[in-house]
Amino acid sequence: MVHFTRSSFIAGVGAVLIAAFVPAASAQVRASGFSDFTELYEKQGPAVVAISVTQMIKHPGGMQLPENHPPFDLHHRFGQTPGEAPREIEQQSEASGFIISPDGYLITNAHVVVDASEVNVKLTDQREFKARVVGADKLTDIALLKIDATGLPTVMIGDPDKLRVGEWVVTIGKPFGLENSMTAGIVSAKGRDLPDEDLVPFIQTDAAVNPGNSGGPLLNLRGEVVGITSMIYSESGGFMGISFAIPIDIAMAAVAQLMDKGRVTRGRIGVEIAEVTRDLGESFGLAKPSGALVNFVEKDEPADKAGIEAGDIILAVDGREVQGVAELPRIISAVKPGTRVTLLVWRKGAQRELAVTVAELTDEGTLNAARRGESAPKEKVKPNRIGLALSDLGDAQKKELGIPNGVLIEDVTDVVRGNVRPGDVILAVVTRGQTTAAKTVEQVNALLLTLEKGGAVTLRLQRGTQEFYASLRITGGE
Repeated sequence: MVHFTRSSFIAGVGAVLIAAFVPAASAQVRASGFSDFTELYEKQGPAVVAISVTQMIKHPGGMQLPENHPPFDLHHRFGQTPGEAPREIEQQSEASGFIISPDGYLITNAHVVVDASEVNVKLTDQREFKARVVGADKLTDIALLKIDATGLPTVMIGDPDKLRVGEWVVTIGKPFGLENSMTAGIVSAKGRDLPDEDLVPFIQTDAAVNPGNSGGPLLNLRGEVVGITSMIYSESGGFMGISFAIPIDIAMAAVAQLMDKGRVTRGRIGVEIAEVTRDLGESFGLAKPSGALVNFVEKDEPADKAGIEAGDIILAVDGREVQGVAELPRIISAVKPGTRVTLLVWRKGAQRELAVTVAELTDEGTLNAARRGESAPKEKVKPNRIGLALSDLGDAQKKELGIPNGVLIEDVTDVVRGNVRPGDVILAVVTRGQTTAAKTVEQVNALLLTLEKGGAVTLRLQRGTQEFYASLRITGGE
């Protein structure tokens, strides 16, 4: 199994051998303003700090393990034997950070200081300070700390938008507790979308990152911080050549709010969205797949009040193009709550603009509408030309589901390639940019017969408590 792992708490060893760099790389380093990596390290290294964190964690009890099982020894070292009730134990962890102001403000990862009872910072001149957590933002994994000191060395902040794939970058941190360690690599990719990390377009590098690197800077060869080391991609828990950093502009936007009011506020408009695939875009009549498809609109939320409907495709926000589904939450979340924005949407084969007043995203900023249950399939019927066996819904079923119209999918044949299952209810059919409510099996099948073989059709489906779109290709005849 492959895991995305916060680099403070992973295990494993990885390194990049700088001595193996080719002469062309050295020429690029010289062109950046530094004769080699040593000068970069000497100038920026003093602003990088080592962080030691004390946390109280709940240690699970009730475990029944044989005495020769490795965790059994671990329990004894912590003073707990299998079968005991859970208790809190003190845990020490190591991480990195960097100074952004001479009066003692510094940045690290939020996951480094979560539930911390004490945070200590050690500078390269060996001075040590207790740090105060000014604020932390879990959604971007950024924490702002403050130590009582003045005249401190600081990093230079760069522009991650100017980074290019293939460009050399370096990290400085405290891997495995080894302070002020530098590793180097290249930018492997930009704008990476990772699971459960909706608001951060990560910078991917092959610079070695290991336990203790979390919160350290990712620097370009001009000595500017372009990112903050956050996590690795690993099958073993150790470094495998892929690490990820939070772009510094994302981090500094969070820092500005943390410094101002100790927390980060974000915008939301109250929609559930999905990717616009090539087939789906074709069904909706788009020239190219782009934007974010609105699957569901929360009742009485900003999008609903502005007239956004399920089936709309949001193409742009205040003129900024929405390239894909991951980009919309990042754009909206960066908008100050209360701000009025204009959404460019695609509806029924044409563009239109709608004004939305953005609300604040809270921890509970999820769908608040009551959703509906599933209905049971009946006897099997003959599949239609796209491989779906359909049946009409009775009035009682529609009332139970809370829908005026719909057609039940009883069975799905092997020819179907798409997110469609038995028990799903077809609410509407989208073809050639037009949306038609699904009222009867005869009507839906007749509509499908008007499409050419190989063409795309998109279905609006209800599955349990969810409504969404799924695209299929017409593979058969009548």
